[in-house]
Amino acid sequence: MHFQLTDEQRELQETARKFARAELPELARDMEDKDYPVPHDMLRTFGEMGFLGVNLPEQYGGLGLGHIEALLVLEEFAQISNAVAFPVFEALTGPVRTIERFGSDDMKAKILPEVIKGEKIVAVSMSEPDAGTALTDLKTKAVADGNGYLVNGYKRWTSGGGHSDYYVTYCRFNDDAGAKGIGAILLKKDMAGMEFGKREELMGFRGIPTADYAIDNVKVPGENVIIGAGGFGKLMSAFGLERCGNATQSLAVAAAALEQALAYTQEREAFGKPIVDFQAVQLKLAEMAMKVEAARLLIHRAAVNSASNDDGLPSVYESSVAKCYANEIVREVTALGMQVMGGYGYHKDYGMEQRLRDAYAWGIAGGAIDVQKTNIAAAMIGRRFDQRK
Repeated sequence: MHFQLTDEQRELQETARKFARAELPELARDMEDKDYPVPHDMLRTFGEMGFLGVNLPEQYGGLGLGHIEALLVLEEFAQISNAVAFPVFEALTGPVRTIERFGSDDMKAKILPEVIKGEKIVAVSMSEPDAGTALTDLKTKAVADGNGYLVNGYKRWTSGGGHSDYYVTYCRFNDDAGAKGIGAILLKKDMAGMEFGKREELMGFRGIPTADYAIDNVKVPGENVIIGAGGFGKLMSAFGLERCGNATQSLAVAAAALEQALAYTQEREAFGKPIVDFQAVQLKLAEMAMKVEAARLLIHRAAVNSASNDDGLPSVYESSVAKCYANEIVREVTALGMQVMGGYGYHKDYGMEQRLRDAYAWGIAGGAIDVQKTNIAAAMIGRRFDQRK
């Protein structure tokens, strides 16, 4: 086992860190204040720097590196804020990877270069009003119509809804029960019949637009099918990497909280000395550090071991352990950070309260914490559990 980064990995990490810390803090604060997504000019800068194609194939303009390199870059961006990191998350670990893995050659040749250059954004639409954790209950349907499909349905909680250009949309291609009829089709924002709802007001995630959308008789060409009926299991297999991206977003928030708490406790004085000199503060800082380090090791284990898996993706067990743990500790670490900072931690001008609000989202998005625990148990036992019985 090797716990050190290679020289090349450290160089990439340092490049991402320097860029993120020099260019993004002021933008992140403004996005948090005014609740808007990463502007297109900055998105194109992300692309020019190579940050949107770290682990995507070179033939499409990516760097062709591994998943660990992608997560190193994502962490540096997300330490500034989850919002400025969200396009990186979507490109390197999210729906873009679904297109890269399952899309046709023509689809990949068109969309991947657009994403890598920062010209287009891809979102994923899975949840519906009555299908979230029980995703196989989804009702959005694609019906064959000549050489294409007619799609109808309603999608809920779409991150990037109304802002993204493309939507990897989970839908039912036939009436087969459960997962058997489910696949995914690519919809475009400007297709006739795409009707986006209002921007959702959330506890955190400001700067990450979230909206529902109705799909009303949307005509979609046949070549937009990413994976047809019966492909649900394959779609879920790609979620191992998304879990690692989700976990890295959590890790980054926790790591940034620790960094801020360390700086604050060495500057802030009480009773004539820095508060870091008090044992009670030292214990909290140590607890924060242990949780951050453990989360990072679990995430990196899943990413590194993916190279030896047949599909090149993190396993369900290792990615679920990493996600579940990171989702839990980020809430604990940011709460400790707020406590050691006192009133400054609770004040909007200093950033810790934003970290605490954002911390709760990742344990809901991408599969709730308790769902990850059932995944972990199923992997250990060697069989899935039927929650319907």
